[in-house]
Amino acid sequence: MPACRVPDDHYSSMEQHVLRLTSTATIALLATLTALGPLATDMYLPAMPSMAEALSTGPDEIQLTLSLYMAGFALAQLFCGPISDRFGRRPVMIAGFGLFLFASLMCMLASNIETLLVGRFLQAFGGATGPVLARAAVRDIFGPIEASRVLSYMASTMALAPALAPVIGAGLLLFFGWQAIFTLLALYAVAMLLLLIFAMPEPLPVERRQSIQPSAILANFRMLLTQRTFIGYTLTNATSFAGLFAFLSGSSFVLIDFMGLTPFQYGIGFMLIVAGFFVGSLVSGRYSHRLGRDRLLQYATLMCALAGTAMASLAFAGVYAAWAVIGPHILFLVGFGILMPQSMAGALAPNPQCAGSASSLFGFLQMTVAALIGTLVGQFHDGTSQAMALTIGLAGVLSMASFWCLARPASQQAETRPSPAK
Repeated sequence: MPACRVPDDHYSSMEQHVLRLTSTATIALLATLTALGPLATDMYLPAMPSMAEALSTGPDEIQLTLSLYMAGFALAQLFCGPISDRFGRRPVMIAGFGLFLFASLMCMLASNIETLLVGRFLQAFGGATGPVLARAAVRDIFGPIEASRVLSYMASTMALAPALAPVIGAGLLLFFGWQAIFTLLALYAVAMLLLLIFAMPEPLPVERRQSIQPSAILANFRMLLTQRTFIGYTLTNATSFAGLFAFLSGSSFVLIDFMGLTPFQYGIGFMLIVAGFFVGSLVSGRYSHRLGRDRLLQYATLMCALAGTAMASLAFAGVYAAWAVIGPHILFLVGFGILMPQSMAGALAPNPQCAGSASSLFGFLQMTVAALIGTLVGQFHDGTSQAMALTIGLAGVLSMASFWCLARPASQQAETRPSPAK
């Protein structure tokens, strides 16, 4: 299949909406839908210690709300991707954001940790449709090479969400209490529902719809799990994302409880870290064509490994200062900003016939690895930065190993494979 941009007239027979599929506004909307993931995870990070106190529970149970969110997010992706391959991206996203709205209200009204845990799981189950199907929509609209560039610029745009989310969360916590954070997430869901219903066109043409029979879905998953290219790029992403999630899971307790930062100072530090992601995603978009996917991933995985190792070394040397955590993690996020869109595009590129299933399985593996590691950070947290830093260091090294041992050899083999005779 040639790597080319899908012409606009390919969709001329589809239902007309306010936006054109190939417009900048549509790409911006897809980035906004994708931003739901970091908003729902990052906005309440500064409030986690206060929530533990308000709900009379410990740090491990509050951290479980984050791990359970990731677990629900992972599980939902196994369903929403294949269903969208059959019925289209747009209706599945509408249903998902409706569930996210209900769950956000449930979290807002929670008076105990059990209700909050259920609400967070349902939030994840609905919210997964935004990031998963936005990625699939990019693959629907653009070819595999162009998708890398578009995903990179989408990542740089949506970097504003995790940069601002902790600061906004800290402000809401200070003036209105932690419940206001979930109120704002509910309002965000309402806005996205209106845009999906009245403005967003359907990116998946009817002739590319897939069967929803369990045997067909399982056949797609089985094919993907035996595809070395897909597994290599997916594990490169998932292991580095586990390092990011380890920071999300443990950083508020390390930086606020252990190192004495205020929630507002924590938010500022988080903005600096996300600035690293923003820089990395811009580099990824700018040099995607010039250097190529694998060259960028070579540099990015090395940066993640070095940054994570530096943080772990400082922690075990007894350097317990905010700069020893925030500084290395900024560099880790520069690497992850380059790595994320390139590894994502590498996993989806060979699979245009089942982009929804590929995107969902990619996200499932990413979130499952992250949820497991996040749970371990909570269980082994000893009041210092050591458990979190060690996890981030191991994640960087595993990401580099996944690229060099799996993704790169599979990619080179695919490039040298002779084309079938015409």
